[in-house]
Amino acid sequence: MTENFHGWAATKSGVALTELEFNPGEMRPEQVQVKIESCGICHSDLSMLDNDWGNSTYPLVPGHEVIGIIEKVGDQAKGLAIGDRVGLGWFSGSCMACQPCLSGRHNLCSSAEGIIVGRHGGFADKVRADWEWAIKLPSTLDPASAGPLFCGGITVFAPITDFGVKPTDRVGVIGIGGLGHLALQFLNKWGCEVTAFTSSESKADEARRLGAHHVVGTRDKAALGKLAGSFDFILVTANVALDWDLFIAALAPDGRLHFVGAVLEPVPVAAFSLIGGRKSISGSPLGSPATVAKMLEFCARHQIAPVTETFAMKDVNAALDHLRAGKARHRLVLKN
Repeated sequence: MTENFHGWAATKSGVALTELEFNPGEMRPEQVQVKIESCGICHSDLSMLDNDWGNSTYPLVPGHEVIGIIEKVGDQAKGLAIGDRVGLGWFSGSCMACQPCLSGRHNLCSSAEGIIVGRHGGFADKVRADWEWAIKLPSTLDPASAGPLFCGGITVFAPITDFGVKPTDRVGVIGIGGLGHLALQFLNKWGCEVTAFTSSESKADEARRLGAHHVVGTRDKAALGKLAGSFDFILVTANVALDWDLFIAALAPDGRLHFVGAVLEPVPVAAFSLIGGRKSISGSPLGSPATVAKMLEFCARHQIAPVTETFAMKDVNAALDHLRAGKARHRLVLKN
């Protein structure tokens, strides 16, 4: 017997969310069903609500930073039990048969299921996902604020491990928002010398509190010019166009400029700006389930947590307006 879920949905682009009762269908044997305690709000939810990426279907229940308690477990689900507190991020399933999945890189599965792509997500009372993406939350992490770790957190943590960032490296973080404020904490505890690049001078003191050793303006060409050849790794968490030539020039030999922010404009690159120093430009989508678990362990060890503001789930439209107005500091969480 199926059951109805209750969520908050947009019926089309540009409208307020309204309550929606929906039937998710039969639960698949590899899935778990999670009773949602809270769900973070990410800028990607706004992008999906506005169909910025052209893959939204309506009605759309957003939400992909879920914390909740497992209340049902499919016959083929592994390692999880009713009563476990878990987190879910952008992905809710992967094929488990392709080469990326079999090598532990489920986040690179070409048929991976997005939790709010063609299905309903976490602005609801319940949600389902394949067992491999439901990651147990360490008991020492606060469930009220942990949701953003499952998108914003893993998005900036995965490149640190995937590309072998070392404690001796000099690193930069562009953008001190929902992603960047977590990247500063991670990289500081990783042991790196950390520079925060921000367009807002008002964020300088906060950036230092979060772990930055230095703060530089993203549009201060003179200051950026003095940093030529300095950085082993620069992480781009912002989604705006910048003078990328200056940041490529700021890379040391074998340095990497890595994008996790969804910059919509093309990034112009001259081949010779990369060739001479054997520099790289790359990007990545979140991280694998194993990397998510590693991130959570790292957070528990070093008391790393998102900076959050909390709204009741019924106040979702006020929370979305708060995010659109650029007032979020730094992640918003909806609580059931």
